[in-house]
Amino acid sequence: MVDVSALQKYSLFGGLLPEEIDRLRPFMEGASFAPGDAIIREGEPNGRIHFVLEGRVEVTKRDRSLLEIGEGETFGEVELLDVQPAVASIKALVPTRVASISNRSLHDIYKSDPRVFAMLIMNLARDLARRLRRMDETLCAALSAAERR
Repeated sequence: MVDVSALQKYSLFGGLLPEEIDRLRPFMEGASFAPGDAIIREGEPNGRIHFVLEGRVEVTKRDRSLLEIGEGETFGEVELLDVQPAVASIKALVPTRVASISNRSLHDIYKSDPRVFAMLIMNLARDLARRLRRMDETLCAALSAAERR
């Protein structure tokens, strides 16, 4: 399974003690993917957050490459909270190993330790807020560039 020290670098676990992170390990699943393997397909159910332990993945939407994500980063946050289908596709670019927590497991974490659950949700909200701010900046920069043409 996943080493606690490996999980401490993810912002989702910020503010949690090593022993609290260790108690979360049974709620996680691991998987490995070869280059080109689809991890998530846009429009299909996902319902889990993924932690890139090793490797690199590409995020695409409507067949447009949006970004690459590597070790220490996460994806699938939106579908963890929202029951809608995946908003983007994720595929492995190199041999990739991920750990994940499903929305079902998140509910089980809530039942077993509400304080840890609250920290996870606050950290998740912060991560999503940072991502939204970056997207706002990207959109404003693109609109400014378009206006200058």
